[in-house]
Amino acid sequence: MVLAKGLEKAIENIYGKNIRIESRKPVFGGDINRAYALNLSDGSTIFMKANTLQKRGIFEGEAESLDFIRQTITVRSPEVLALGTDNDFSFLLLEYIRSGHADMKSSEELGIGLAQMHLADTAGCVKGGRFGALHDHLLGSGIQDNTPMDSWVRFFAECRLRPHFEKAAQYFDNGTRGQIDKFLDNLSNYLTEPDHPSLLHGDLWAGNYMVDENGHPWLIDPAAYVGHAEADLALTELFGGFDRFFYEAYQSTIKLDPGYRDRRDIYNLYHLVKHLNLFGTGYLPPVRSILRKYS
Repeated sequence: MVLAKGLEKAIENIYGKNIRIESRKPVFGGDINRAYALNLSDGSTIFMKANTLQKRGIFEGEAESLDFIRQTITVRSPEVLALGTDNDFSFLLLEYIRSGHADMKSSEELGIGLAQMHLADTAGCVKGGRFGALHDHLLGSGIQDNTPMDSWVRFFAECRLRPHFEKAAQYFDNGTRGQIDKFLDNLSNYLTEPDHPSLLHGDLWAGNYMVDENGHPWLIDPAAYVGHAEADLALTELFGGFDRFFYEAYQSTIKLDPGYRDRRDIYNLYHLVKHLNLFGTGYLPPVRSILRKYS
């Protein structure tokens, strides 16, 4: 990856002095960053995300996450080409993936690839603990705390659930806040420690994978960290978009432990509370429902 001050300088460092940007075309689909397909004078195309200078940390976290995934040599993810700033914006340059159509084979390939990623070695992804990541990541709504810990249950309670519940305190009365604290303090009664720490995509809903023109699936827009594989799988079920071929292929490689269906709701509670903070009271009923289930 090239670290560059200036977009033109980044292009020069990657492709040489004679290569320049011929045109840029907006790419739609994200809600946090601006995105473009950059057509270069040598006929190639690269993908650029852009945001304010203050949001550069979003790209630093994504670049680290993509590198983590690529290092597992399992499921495809775009190569990080450059990260930098230019006047009043920050940017991330990535390999350009030409989109195609999903089918049964692409779903199966994604399921097997994700399972293989969950089984891959995580030694280079976290230091000072078994779970977490090398750095905290700046996401659209704030910091994702990746403080390394040796307990997965403690990590999920303190680095995922508790910060978002504290941010959402305005939505709960004092009795519910006390219930939440008790729930978090006793989370080990509901979640299990994994036999094997797994590299997680971290935000695996249907909008964060794509299929290329040859039918191969790619993971995009990760917020990767080391955790329990169940947390990734749970999110695929929250908003839909994954078919039975994906789940059957995944479980042909990793069998789900008993009780996953109950733990799934707790893992998705993190995303629901995060959405409650981002989008408001529409997400309050499912949050309350899950809390009642475990109170």
